[in-house]
Amino acid sequence: MRTLLDYKLLIPLVLLLGFAPFYPQPHIVEKLRMLLSGTLKRPIDIFDLVWHAWPFVLLLYRVGRDMGQRTG
Repeated sequence: MRTLLDYKLLIPLVLLLGFAPFYPQPHIVEKLRMLLSGTLKRPIDIFDLVWHAWPFVLLLYRVGRDMGQRTG
């Protein structure tokens, strides 16, 4: 599990999977806009949001865990 949470893997994963496709706009941006406007209703769109968001969640978890270890 430690290698999965390594920054050498997480940062490229966020950049590639989190922001793919890059043109015309990243899916994560499109799906977050849909979520905020209330139009995120189709199951494929919800799955797409989860699929592109999980690398960000793992990275935020790792950063939070590392910051917690420094203070405690």
